Amino acid sequence: MPQSQGAERISDAEPSPFETVPPGEAAAIAAVVQAIEAQVRAGFAKTGHAIRDAHPKMHGCVFARLEVSTDLPADLRRGLFAEPGAYDAWVRFSNGSGTPQKDEAGDGRGMAVKVLGVAGSPSGTQDFVMINHPAFFVRNAADYVDFSRAKNPLGFFFPSFNPFRWRLHELFTARAITQHVVSNPLDAQYYSMAPLLFGDIPCKVSARPVGPASAFADRTGDDFLRANLVKALGEGDKVFELCVQRQADPAAMPVEDPTIPWPEDRAPFMAVARLTIPRQVFATPEQDAFGENLSFTPWHGLAAHRPLGGINRVRREVYETISTLRHQLNGATRQEPT
Repeated sequence: MPQSQGAERISDAEPSPFETVPPGEAAAIAAVVQAIEAQVRAGFAKTGHAIRDAHPKMHGCVFARLEVSTDLPADLRRGLFAEPGAYDAWVRFSNGSGTPQKDEAGDGRGMAVKVLGVAGSPSGTQDFVMINHPAFFVRNAADYVDFSRAKNPLGFFFPSFNPFRWRLHELFTARAITQHVVSNPLDAQYYSMAPLLFGDIPCKVSARPVGPASAFADRTGDDFLRANLVKALGEGDKVFELCVQRQADPAAMPVEDPTIPWPEDRAPFMAVARLTIPRQVFATPEQDAFGENLSFTPWHGLAAHRPLGGINRVRREVYETISTLRHQLNGATRQEPT
């Protein structure tokens, strides 16, 4: 699987008119980076292997093909979707918890898509990082500091005895994320949670499965999500629609608060491309190692899809720092695939 250098990110030199950066955010982001870096180093000291701080348990890294629709209306032709075309892609399915655990445990399920050969992208790729819920449970960089330093999740949601400081909205969102029942990664719908540009307007992205649910949904064993994924792709192809939800009302669809789902009755998700995961054998040591060494960030891509909002500004620094660190600790080469 040939690779080439190119981990450059979308520039953040020019502020977006859709964003409002609060005072002290840069210091908060630096604190988050420091806390998560310490976690990764501590894990490496115990095991001799550095893993992702989130989504370390991979169910599979699979080859895919993204085809931009040929009949898109003019208002949906933006960025990667401006012209019809087909691209190779890699898709990584995972569990969200920073500690690998049994699949029966409540958890967010991740789908990260890396589109290859994207002209105009500094990295040559376009990444879409998604989980199976439309909202996140951390509002901004300042709250992320508290989350990254909390010794247990309850400490984040209930930081003191003062009920005015309780994060009940965030707690309910976190519970909603972990209560989704997923038996096969191919059957879930995935969402970007935080917004990004769609040319000249904020949007959110979703990967929506097409067709009937997979017949492979056995929930026995610690790693049934991988087992079911192996069986399903051993039998045939799977298709997702890649969809965008364009901001229709800035008040109801905020850029700076990813804990608020954007109402689909106001702005439905519109399909702009089809992502086909063909029948394949992927559960090999070589492909697992390839998937382990891949790095995903919403900041890999076109300026027309620049990530927006405080959580994405946190991601810009955290993802880059942790990816670089874990590759260095593991003695692995950090490269974008071609």
